[in-house]
Amino acid sequence: MPMALEGVRILDFTQMMLGPYGTQMLADLGADVIKVERLDGEWERGLKLQGGLVGGDSAAFLAMNRNKRSVAVDLSSRPVRDALLEIGAGCDVVVENFRPGVLDRKGLGYADFQRVRPDIVYCSGSGWGQDTPYAREGRPGQDLLIQAMSGLAANGGRSGDPPTPAGTAVVDAATALTLVNGILAALMARVRHGIGQRVEVDLYSTAIALQCQEISSLVNQDAEFSRSAAGVGQAWLDAPFGIYRTADGWMAVAMAPLEVVGPLFGVPEVASMDSWGARDDVKRRIEERTALRPTEEWLDTLLPAGVWCARVRGTKEAVDELRADGSDLIVRTRHAAAGDIELIGCPIRMSETPWRLRYAPPSIGEHTAEVLGEVLAPGDLARLRTDGVIA
Repeated sequence: MPMALEGVRILDFTQMMLGPYGTQMLADLGADVIKVERLDGEWERGLKLQGGLVGGDSAAFLAMNRNKRSVAVDLSSRPVRDALLEIGAGCDVVVENFRPGVLDRKGLGYADFQRVRPDIVYCSGSGWGQDTPYAREGRPGQDLLIQAMSGLAANGGRSGDPPTPAGTAVVDAATALTLVNGILAALMARVRHGIGQRVEVDLYSTAIALQCQEISSLVNQDAEFSRSAAGVGQAWLDAPFGIYRTADGWMAVAMAPLEVVGPLFGVPEVASMDSWGARDDVKRRIEERTALRPTEEWLDTLLPAGVWCARVRGTKEAVDELRADGSDLIVRTRHAAAGDIELIGCPIRMSETPWRLRYAPPSIGEHTAEVLGEVLAPGDLARLRTDGVIA
């Protein structure tokens, strides 16, 4: 069975999450992704989650680098650069997320690849964009810092509490998906119009775009931002939207008319209250009631009445359920050093060209000889290895 991106070749200079998560999705859909990393491996390999590694690599690296081939090289070597440009001539896409200008200075920028393949799609990811004030300052662009600067972190939590960032690298992940969209659109433009182009995505722009509803309210309604003092939830929505304590845990309640939920929670008086102006009072009254009964009892009352609600679960509980259900979101493969590992599968399901787990996350330079051997003679490869510029 063919794969959707079969025949598309990508030279991938990315690291951390923004790039690797996006290029993994392209690889899952069939693209041949050649991961170019440092001689000692890309930065993410050493990022410890909960203080540990899996078979010498970070669990984060394993999560975002399957279905790729690894080439480990010294980018400051001219012979290496020339070989990569020659490989790039046969690629459809180049992706990088270094700080602006780094690959240009190494002779591996858009103009360099454009010379060897005029219709190349060259995608750059960054924290702040390629030529913005913060980019020119050299500000570090990292998910938590972007959440802090964009307003995302200030949206979470209760008033009086510290700003509360998302519990995962949501900006990195969303920007990775934006990167995928940009690359696929550019490839379609090349098919339709015969042109290559540069694609740029950045964390800050994505973080702003993620707040399209909130910012629309801010600028078009002259609204003032304020977090609720009760029922942790989205800071821009009326009561009862939020998270509420129950007798045995927590429950989420989404948008619902107070005249509907008030009687169900045993606080019918909130039906006549202002769902925005009095939201703190409304939420306190509701939580006084939700704390008296277990979550499942509340769900048994609310769901049949059409109220949007759910139990708040931990990640482990969600994963255990996926395992028990045999979900295709949990996939297994064998890693050279870590042995049998589990990964999250591709969330895109296609009827005729489904994704496949073709191979496990690679070890450092696992495919260096295989890939560079396409453009270099065995003697040249041996010489570069002796010189210590490939691994």
